[in-house]
Amino acid sequence: MKGNSEVIDGLNMLLTGELTAMDQYLVHSKMYEDWGIMKLHERIAHEFEDEKGHAQALIERILFLEGKPDVSKREGLAIGSDVKSMLSNDLDLEYQVVTNLRQVIALCETKQDFQTRNMLMPLLEDTEEDHVYWLEQQLGLIGRIGSENYIQSMM
Repeated sequence: MKGNSEVIDGLNMLLTGELTAMDQYLVHSKMYEDWGIMKLHERIAHEFEDEKGHAQALIERILFLEGKPDVSKREGLAIGSDVKSMLSNDLDLEYQVVTNLRQVIALCETKQDFQTRNMLMPLLEDTEEDHVYWLEQQLGLIGRIGSENYIQSMM
């Protein structure tokens, strides 16, 4: 089915964000593993898998719309140097993903591509209600109990 070129461009923009998040989560996950912070390693490895699933869904939709998925682009990775900066950088990235998802969902509505819109809504829900919410919780915990206590609880 031939899709709208603006929608396909929007989906490729979202794909760039998901691939960027995937790469950043992979590096952060491996850093946590190397440091022995295994609960964070496992959670962030899970986030990596979620982002991979999001990327796959976007690729499938782009192909369905007879577009060409652009998997060569990434935004700059923001690799942190400590737990708090890593979580903060991941949260900033997720905030950008939410903004971009909302923009492309609105575009889909104006182009009357309701199936693509419906495909994007679970990605938005997952990003807001799982990724963003969890990261905000973790940073809140660090603020309340301190980095050292937080890290110890994640070992």
